[in-house]
Amino acid sequence: MDAADWVNLSDEELLERRISQLGLKLEGTELEPLIRQLYDELTAKGLAFHPPCHVGDEWFVPVGIPAIFIPFYLVHERLRKLERKLILEVEGETAEWFMKLMRHETAHAYAYAYQLPRKKKWQQTFGKTSSEDTPEFYRPRPYSRSYVVHLDDWYAQSHPDEDFAETFAVWLTPGLDWRERYKGWKALQKLEYVDELMRSLTGKPPIHQPEYRVADHDCLNVKLKIYYARKRKLYEDSYPDFYDQDLKQLFAAGPEVADRMKASAYLRQRRRKLMDSVSQWTNEKKYRVNELLARLIERCDQLDLHIKTDDAQLNLQVSAYITTLVMNYLFTGKFKRTK
Repeated sequence: MDAADWVNLSDEELLERRISQLGLKLEGTELEPLIRQLYDELTAKGLAFHPPCHVGDEWFVPVGIPAIFIPFYLVHERLRKLERKLILEVEGETAEWFMKLMRHETAHAYAYAYQLPRKKKWQQTFGKTSSEDTPEFYRPRPYSRSYVVHLDDWYAQSHPDEDFAETFAVWLTPGLDWRERYKGWKALQKLEYVDELMRSLTGKPPIHQPEYRVADHDCLNVKLKIYYARKRKLYEDSYPDFYDQDLKQLFAAGPEVADRMKASAYLRQRRRKLMDSVSQWTNEKKYRVNELLARLIERCDQLDLHIKTDDAQLNLQVSAYITTLVMNYLFTGKFKRTK
């Protein structure tokens, strides 16, 4: 299917199309120069293996397959627009963000291509890997100096494989003096090991490069509406009556107060600012923060809560409260607190 056949469709019409029918290719897009940039970075380090890239449903490297899958929505601006509307952000949409993700995924491809986790020193440095996926929730230590900081959410701390991938990505980043950046950090030992390991691979072809078969990774034979229903479900979380007491404390203006406004109206007015600032400082997805705000607004309406319009401290209190809920989710996987 030619892009001209679907690019001007309405969102409703486009959501009825299967991703596999959109004729998406990396060749000839604005992503192609960025992929070449990655290959140039590898070549500059003396590394011969350039992981092949394919269009997928998300950022990933298949287990055991040294190939990088790039999300389909990055291939065309029309799809980025749809992703932004439904998920509120587009992972990897800027060149800088794209390259950070590519360097990370390249590390996974190299791990498979050269069977790196089998090496004793690799295991001593990063820990023994396993067939288990990266856990959905983990408890990062934001101030730990044992791990590099590359992607959001202190991702290096989630799993030995991710620790290696993040360390490799920092090592590969052009213009970054990682020895100076991580001077005095325990993570510097990991970077020095990756530097030593990659030097040992200079000019060497992969020892493990199984043939890629499209049928084995047929992740795009699904309608866009099904894809987004599943994706949005990943960010959904139950919101019980647990916070009623908190909301009543925040928005305590009773009917006897003359100068007041509905708490739900107040939150709607500040929704975008709250979502942006909380997402920025917690590194949580905007979609999840927005969903939380939507539930708070709905609950405030149900409880008929109001605010005093002259409450100078309210903005700070509400921002702190929302941030607390999101950070609690980041560390425990649940917005609901334990009292």
